[in-house]
Amino acid sequence: MRIIVIGATGTIGAAVAAQLERAHEVVRASRRGPIHVDLDDPASIDRLFVTVPDVDAVISCAASGKLTPLDSDDDFYRGIQGKLFGQVLLARTALRRLRDGGSITLTSGVFERAERGMAFGALANGGLEAFVGAAAVEMPRGIRVNAVSPGWVAETLESTGRDGADGTPVEDVARAYVEAVQGFRQGQILRPSRAGVLVV
Repeated sequence: MRIIVIGATGTIGAAVAAQLERAHEVVRASRRGPIHVDLDDPASIDRLFVTVPDVDAVISCAASGKLTPLDSDDDFYRGIQGKLFGQVLLARTALRRLRDGGSITLTSGVFERAERGMAFGALANGGLEAFVGAAAVEMPRGIRVNAVSPGWVAETLESTGRDGADGTPVEDVARAYVEAVQGFRQGQILRPSRAGVLVV
């Protein structure tokens, strides 16, 4: 398969690309690099599929957002644009560009417990997961759409001085994306953990 991994320079994206490259042709895309795409820029999503034609699958690992106070309008709407609307637009564009039987994998996320600044992330994650379930019934030509919903990644926690044992190793997280692409799931949310991939 020919697979685009968006966000391939990040912790999760790099691990996903490395695992998939063992068996597939992987095109690494990011905001910085020779294959450019920015989920905040609709035109760049269109250009991506012109630059990289004949694609079997696309994976979005780029969507993220910082902790944002509930009363911060600019950061709140900017985060919703990239994480929620950007990925929805990616899926809508991909369904017209992927080969028959292709796969779209988005990234939502899960918070084990609510903390200050997480409201926007919870909104984006919940919206994406609802979108995936509803969009699955409208996918044409056998195309599948799923989402991976990681919690804290162990390596990310360690890079900020926190205990990595509270997160999931990135290699385990990446396996959920590989399963979404190589498997037969449709309209489902895959949650990686140290114990394996759960479907929620």
